[in-house]
Amino acid sequence: MLVLTRKIGESIKIDDDVKITIVDIKGKNIRIGIEAPKQTKIYREEVFLKIKNENLSAAASNDFDPGQIAQLAKPSAKK
Repeated sequence: MLVLTRKIGESIKIDDDVKITIVDIKGKNIRIGIEAPKQTKIYREEVFLKIKNENLSAAASNDFDPGQIAQLAKPSAKK
């Protein structure tokens, strides 16, 4: 892990397209701003871990029925 010291308004660059800037410091809380391309996914770690665990649970589920997906694509015959 790289540990850097930054002051309010100072930034860190990651590659050519990600910039992290210290926006504010209040006590033990630090606000950061992140500039990155739209396609770059940025999550707080606790949210990322929850998404990852949900995806693993869904992949391990035995409730998946491929026939249900095919039914979703069919137009409804109700009138």
